[in-house]
Amino acid sequence: MRGLSARDIGSGSGRIRAAGTTAMAVAAAVGLLTVGCSTGGTGTRDEGAARTDQGSPSTAPSPTSSSSSPIKKVDAVHLIMSDPKVSDQVKDDLKPCAENAYPVDTSYGNLTDSGSPDVVVNVLTCGDAVGVGTYVYRAQDKTYENVFSVEEPAVYSAIDRGDLVVTKQVYDKGDPVAYPSGEDVITYRWAGTKFTEHDRVHNDYSKAVGDGGIDGPAEPAPSAPGEN
Repeated sequence: MRGLSARDIGSGSGRIRAAGTTAMAVAAAVGLLTVGCSTGGTGTRDEGAARTDQGSPSTAPSPTSSSSSPIKKVDAVHLIMSDPKVSDQVKDDLKPCAENAYPVDTSYGNLTDSGSPDVVVNVLTCGDAVGVGTYVYRAQDKTYENVFSVEEPAVYSAIDRGDLVVTKQVYDKGDPVAYPSGEDVITYRWAGTKFTEHDRVHNDYSKAVGDGGIDGPAEPAPSAPGEN
């Protein structure tokens, strides 16, 4: 599967230097450098004002002091299994890939302004890690309410700076599961009592790169939950 695009490439620094310096200016610069590095120079020339700008260790902020509280983790598998809005097909297919290792991804963040972190749960297949269901749970008192769900292959949700970003892989007939033809990236925002679509982007993938255009048998595209 193709993942979501990553975010940010920095630019290189400029390397412009001034021209036309004389031999005397060069000699003067070397002389200043020699004085600055000398152990016999004055305090201000050796260190400058940097020494007075630095806080003493006793006044520096403690790295352990923080006003934020740790996020309360949830049992994502229990949320899915006890949720009546989750289809029986997803529940039946949700089994450990290894001992006590379920194919679920869980994210915590502010999506609905409830005052507590919202929980995004993605249910995957074991073999190919194809998303078959994605859900958002909003904290309600001491319980969690399902306020968003999509069950189809291949779907995956993420929290991006307060927005819910849902990626749906698009398969044409004959596409192998690892090489969809494209993707829809849909951004949702919370509006009062529900998520509303804010933005949608469609990307088509090239078949001429990687292994997407290889000949021969390939595993077929995944079917929706409940389809056989």
